[in-house]
Amino acid sequence: MHWSCGAACSKSDDHSSTPLTRDRHEIIKTWIALILWLIVIAIESTTYLSSHNTSRFLYPLMHFLFGIDEASFEPYHAFLRKCGHVFGYGLLSILLFRAWRETLPSWSGARWTFRWANIAVLGTLLVASLDEWHQSYLPSRTGTVHDVILDTCAGIAAQLAIFVIYHRAATQS
Repeated sequence: MHWSCGAACSKSDDHSSTPLTRDRHEIIKTWIALILWLIVIAIESTTYLSSHNTSRFLYPLMHFLFGIDEASFEPYHAFLRKCGHVFGYGLLSILLFRAWRETLPSWSGARWTFRWANIAVLGTLLVASLDEWHQSYLPSRTGTVHDVILDTCAGIAAQLAIFVIYHRAATQS
């Protein structure tokens, strides 16, 4: 079964009858953005951004801004790190969606399809799994299934947000 927004989510400008662009320049731009973000995720997966190292700059910032003492910093630190997961993997899912949308355009001109969203979520799951697997080999990091689940949920939430945004835009035009 192929799910999409169909004509309801197609482009709503003067060129609404044309499918999404297959211009090589646009395709390359979307893949470069994705590759650059994958490099950021790979760097974040190293010892340099372990919990111990991020606390060195987050604690002074939190202490300065909010007066948080060292004893109560750890829950905030853990929360901020998990927020980083949600942001990072939500953005990864969006970038994967864009890259596949440009690479595998819909012949109906739809701006959202289940196919692109599914590939984006599966790609997010794959990268999250590889990231946590890599971290399990580093003494200063921990690779956990819980983070893979969190990252994948962030990817799913990003796809739902894309769907809602395109659906609302289509119903308002």
